[in-house]
Amino acid sequence: MTGTEPRTRAQRTSDSRARILDAAVAALVEGGYSGATTLTIQAGAGVSRGRLLHHFPSRDLLLVAAAGHLAAKRVQDTEDRLTRLLDEEGTRDVRRRADRVVELLWESFSEPHFWAAIELWTAARSNPDIAGALRPTERGLGSAIRESMARMFGEELAGHPRFRQLRDILLTSMRGAALTYAFDPRDHTTDPLVAQWKDLVRTLLTT
Repeated sequence: MTGTEPRTRAQRTSDSRARILDAAVAALVEGGYSGATTLTIQAGAGVSRGRLLHHFPSRDLLLVAAAGHLAAKRVQDTEDRLTRLLDEEGTRDVRRRADRVVELLWESFSEPHFWAAIELWTAARSNPDIAGALRPTERGLGSAIRESMARMFGEELAGHPRFRQLRDILLTSMRGAALTYAFDPRDHTTDPLVAQWKDLVRTLLTT
């Protein structure tokens, strides 16, 4: 197909849906849950109200879908970045690999998908509709993240008896540490916890 040929209906539908999801995430990150209105999302996506409602009749379902969509994409992007880094370094050392995984995992907790999720988790505390929509999405995403971490650490480390323990400690610790950046923004790459997480990985999985 050349660039001058018209797009199919399916392609136009997919394109408008993607723009809506991207605009919803941007609205969540920039304005929080209360600021992510359908009007804001509609303007950001450049679509009509009818098109927006056609794809997502419910604002809350749209916000949940948007956050889950971006998070799933970032999980795969993080894996791809690790592959590129290891190829560039040309190393097969498991400790070096583990260090890179820790760095990339921590970086993911400063990205828009994390803050979009935080907005929804906070809203879900007093909104049962959001909570109900979030549960299956978060369970599926959690499973994808755990599987991704196993691939990233590699068969040797992921096969260690303490890997699951280490994995869960990293996720909960990084999530908690990242939340402090909401009121104390700073350079996340200089956080002293990164060195501690790397040491924890080596202690539990390589000694």
